[in-house]
Amino acid sequence: MDMREKKTRQSIRNAFLQLRAHKPLERITVKELAELAQISKATFYLHYHDIYDLSEQMQSEVIRMMLDSLEQPDSFLTDRKRFTRELFASFAAHENLTNILFSGSQAAVLPISIERGIKEHIFSIVPETRNDARFNIMLTYQVQGAYYTYTENRKKFGAEQVLAALDEITDRIAAKPDF
Repeated sequence: MDMREKKTRQSIRNAFLQLRAHKPLERITVKELAELAQISKATFYLHYHDIYDLSEQMQSEVIRMMLDSLEQPDSFLTDRKRFTRELFASFAAHENLTNILFSGSQAAVLPISIERGIKEHIFSIVPETRNDARFNIMLTYQVQGAYYTYTENRKKFGAEQVLAALDEITDRIAAKPDF
């Protein structure tokens, strides 16, 4: 990709983030995005099929960054407290982009995609976990629970209090011989 193409793509993405910060995805038009990015609609369509394609590509990049920021995504297998704390830190580190890209109708996309990425990583290491119902349910519980706990409680109670509560819950679950 040449420098001009990189600049055009960056201009499109910056314009999209500006619009998305103030509007639902469904109300953004290619016309207004192109005007803000100072490109033609035809130039937009050289890079993306539509607004949803642009949004999905940007969401995928953020999810990949979040997953890559987990030092040990397979720590769920051995140290669930550490896993939850790393996941929490990843949510916090990417908060600005996730608040924009995963708001409104896109809110559920983030935790589902994070969970899917972590599962695929773990399945590649320990393939027998793919068909283990208990394992899959616990991972869903931990990823989805940590995400919604983070988004719903962090501002009210502060990160440290939320993390302490998550640690306590994780300890209680780990203390059960069934898990």
